[in-house]
Amino acid sequence: MGRYDPPFQITDEIMNLTAPISEQLRHIDSRSHETIHPYLRRANQIRTIHSSRAIEHNSLSLEQVTALIEGKRVLGNPNEKPVPSVSFMKAEGNSRC
Repeated sequence: MGRYDPPFQITDEIMNLTAPISEQLRHIDSRSHETIHPYLRRANQIRTIHSSRAIEHNSLSLEQVTALIEGKRVLGNPNEKPVPSVSFMKAEGNSRC
């Protein structure tokens, strides 16, 4: 393979600007994780609770599980036995209960 020659010339000014730009990108990247993680954690928690309930043949939808976590009342199938919402959310590690 031959040597690659970019269609531009790398100058001292470009090299001097690279470090501050990289530092700013690292700063932006580290801050973006702070805001994304709570959302992902909550979405994962809802799916985990939903899956756990489904294994036990409880047909709560994702929306119903979300409503339970938010403290709202949810009507389920009358043929299924009721699940005490607070106890199963505590068992799943919900810190809001």
